[in-house]
Amino acid sequence: MPVRYNSVAMAFHWTIALLLIANIALGLYMSDLPRSDPGKFAIFQIHKSIGLTVLVLSLLRLAWRLANPAPPLPHSMHPAAKRVARFTHYVFYLLIIFIPLTGWLMVSASSLGNGTDYFGLFTWPNLSFWAGDTRAQQHAAHETFESAHVFLAWSAIVLVPIHVAAALYHHILLKDDVLRRMLPFTGTEEVL
Repeated sequence: MPVRYNSVAMAFHWTIALLLIANIALGLYMSDLPRSDPGKFAIFQIHKSIGLTVLVLSLLRLAWRLANPAPPLPHSMHPAAKRVARFTHYVFYLLIIFIPLTGWLMVSASSLGNGTDYFGLFTWPNLSFWAGDTRAQQHAAHETFESAHVFLAWSAIVLVPIHVAAALYHHILLKDDVLRRMLPFTGTEEVL
């Protein structure tokens, strides 16, 4: 069993973390912009592009994680703390997949029919589930997915600082290797 995450897992973790935080900040910023703002459409396209990138990377990360087990938590951790840590990681996997997925579903259900201009490279298509629906049906689906998207994003806004605080708690107060095993270019001692 490995004592630290491998470089692929670390790359997924830090890339997704940075993109998620950037997109949350962008989402909060753009939600306050008036409809008349000339840059709002471009900001939405960037937000959607980052979200779709997070979705793809998260699915790849999940596949990698299923094939490459995580290092065990320190033996010194209380069993209840281990359960909380595992639960939190499962919730993070759900969030990093379902936040962008509900965003894609929300955009796809929109009666506007705009695809996503993926970083100016190509148009990412919408899902076609609502192609034959009435405008009212599309609006109802759009509202449902928007509510889910916002709820999940706020869940991440709450969970990210808790996750960071827990990592720092382990590193600074407990002085164990929980944080270092996810940091590149650091060694960890094997805990038996």
